[in-house]
Amino acid sequence: MRVIEKSGNEVLLLTLPNEKLSRGEYILIEDKIQKMGMIVQVYDESYLDWPELMNDLVREEILNNSAQRIEHDPLEIKTISYLIRDMKLLRCKIRGIINGDNLTLNDSWLPSRVTTKATRLSISELFSLTKREGYRMISIGITNSGEVFHVNAEALDGRLNIITGKKGTGKSHLAKLIVSKLVEYGAYVIVFDLNDEYGGIGWNKDGKPNSIGDKVVSLTPGVSLRFTLDYIGLSGMINMLQHTLDIPGASLREFIRIWELLEAQGSLKMSNLGDAIQKWRCNELIRDALFSRYHTMLSSYLFSDDREGSTKFEDLFSKLKRGGVIIISLSRLQPQVRKMSVELILSKIVNLLERNKIPPIFLFAEEAHLYLRDTYWDDIVTRMRHFGVFTTFITNQPDAIKDCIYRQADNLFIFNFTNDVDLETISRASTTDSDTIKSIAKTLPPRACMILGKVVNDLPVIITVKPTDMLTLGETSLFFKDYVKDSLRKAYN
Repeated sequence: MRVIEKSGNEVLLLTLPNEKLSRGEYILIEDKIQKMGMIVQVYDESYLDWPELMNDLVREEILNNSAQRIEHDPLEIKTISYLIRDMKLLRCKIRGIINGDNLTLNDSWLPSRVTTKATRLSISELFSLTKREGYRMISIGITNSGEVFHVNAEALDGRLNIITGKKGTGKSHLAKLIVSKLVEYGAYVIVFDLNDEYGGIGWNKDGKPNSIGDKVVSLTPGVSLRFTLDYIGLSGMINMLQHTLDIPGASLREFIRIWELLEAQGSLKMSNLGDAIQKWRCNELIRDALFSRYHTMLSSYLFSDDREGSTKFEDLFSKLKRGGVIIISLSRLQPQVRKMSVELILSKIVNLLERNKIPPIFLFAEEAHLYLRDTYWDDIVTRMRHFGVFTTFITNQPDAIKDCIYRQADNLFIFNFTNDVDLETISRASTTDSDTIKSIAKTLPPRACMILGKVVNDLPVIITVKPTDMLTLGETSLFFKDYVKDSLRKAYN
């Protein structure tokens, strides 16, 4: 390989056909005389494009198809000619400059075309030059050169992360790998499971429990997840009424008065709440608005007067010794009940964190735009993170996540995208150059992922996510694969 050109943060390298490098791989351009080096990353490749070469190719194609000829090439000029025609130009982005033993993330050095030597740089060699924080390793895949790649749990702690890509590319698979290992390291995780994909996280494919089998709690709102009114508290109830049930201001004021009266009487229960609304002296329109919200709450089955059968998150965490994951199944809920559930859960979690009743948690939210209110986006990156909610968003619609989230995201895990609008959304907010994201993301095969951010010291890395022995749930049901097969089986049995 040889340096041909440097322009801004981009370097052009000339390579022979037998030098196989793919997009995303790293190259070290080293000058031992100057004791300097440059780390570059391949983001695109093309053939050597000279007018003379094009003329030769056209001329040869015409001759091959026009007449018989006898080839005589004692000097093997044809072999050299073929090599030249297949030579490639690698377009690379500069990721850092090595001066002695120091690596700086800039592009200020102009390498010599004569004295420099360019060699492939493995990921392990790359990160030996730039140390990554932490020692709790989470193995998530392999690199293009076959090296096992891991991220450190410490680089996810206190961070805002986004996992995004087209449907079926492996987003949830990666999320489950990370969740499982975080729990093994003693972390506490809450998962908003929209498609019932995480129910098998504590089981192997052979039906036996795995290393976190006793640390998994699955809850379904309205069934195994119900709250008493006094546990949710007035603040949490106001949030739910305002943001998911759109209660008018006048009705909310009357609701607060009713709540405070029942609380003072020690009779704060769902059954008493309905009676109090019925007997409350107020405008009929206000009473109707209150009754409408009350019956919505009642039909959601999220509230219970049974203290023994209701849920307390602090009790769940105390039973999960040295880490655990609480899976909130949202798949079979009506949209409104789903939003009510998330509102109540997040309000209570933040309340408990403010009072130091539970440890900091990692929150994994699948397709959060379907159930998170708009104002929560800002809360998640500011107030919630401050109190100890460290969120990972998993989505196949990058434009559904607000720009403020992308701008403050610490880590991005990007799977395949071909839509230019999606790529533009991601590249606009990422600290990595848009050329790299747009060029590489389009060519990623299924299960391949580009990692950006603090977790890789802002040096983009391409990996193939490793398979897992975890029980796989939540797969899409297909007509020909599932329905027809089952129908034929029933017909012949």
